Amino acid sequence: MQNSNQPNYAFFGSSRLSVIVLNELKKFKYLPSMIVTTPDKPQGRKLEVKPNVVKQWAIDNGIPCHDPAKLDAAFVEQLKVYVEKSNITFFVVASYGKIIPEQVLSIPPSGTLNIHPSLLPKYRGPSPLPTAILDDEKHTGVSIMKLDSLMDHGPVVAQRSVDIVDWPTYEEFEQMMAKVGTHLLVEALPKYLDGALKPVEQDHTKATYTKKIVKEDGLIDIDNPNADLYLNFRKIQAYHEWPKAYFMADRRGQQIRVKVTKASFKDGKLTIEKVIPEGGKEMLFTDFERGLK
Repeated sequence: MQNSNQPNYAFFGSSRLSVIVLNELKKFKYLPSMIVTTPDKPQGRKLEVKPNVVKQWAIDNGIPCHDPAKLDAAFVEQLKVYVEKSNITFFVVASYGKIIPEQVLSIPPSGTLNIHPSLLPKYRGPSPLPTAILDDEKHTGVSIMKLDSLMDHGPVVAQRSVDIVDWPTYEEFEQMMAKVGTHLLVEALPKYLDGALKPVEQDHTKATYTKKIVKEDGLIDIDNPNADLYLNFRKIQAYHEWPKAYFMADRRGQQIRVKVTKASFKDGKLTIEKVIPEGGKEMLFTDFERGLK
């Protein structure tokens, strides 16, 4: 149920982080008037065409949802009509996964706000959360930014720091930061919409960038006595969802990929607890090692 005292807005998102944000917004009775996400695509082993998690959330919560393949001129015109008809004041973007063109960003009178899980201008780009883990950047945070046409370049409306003690898995870190970001957004919105909170331009000279993660990034070397064990642990945590950290092992004369699903790091020692051998199911690492002997 939408809080009648709050302005209407549209939400852009396509991932699990987007759903975490939407669930938090729902707790504040701050549901969007419409949702824009990405098109249905084949999923699972059977490659059945299904809606993504955001579209499914919209269906479950009875919110109009649009999933254009492109944010082209035709969709822009549709969006303008819907914004005017529904009196939409601003857009919110959280992990949409596509570049949003200027002609979309500028449609709502109060602009488009983005929840970005880093202290901008640090960690612009597609992978701020895993990069923070990999860099052991324990002083991190969330930014609410007014989007412009460049990647993570727009002025910052609000920021909140988060200090990490021990690195959680990627999924746990994502959940934490998405919640912090949503709460910050809800706190900042009234002042931003009233004009009391002015966006501040980023110091672009201090910008750093993250890269798109590829499967090969997950490789760790557990046999090298000179390996950085703490970095290996951070890879396990950062890539816990995908692609998963992995090592190569010899099984009956054949090299196989072994994914690490659970590990701990204490007193300078990395302990691998659970793995998934290539072609197999999750098992205790001690059982896997025993099977190699």
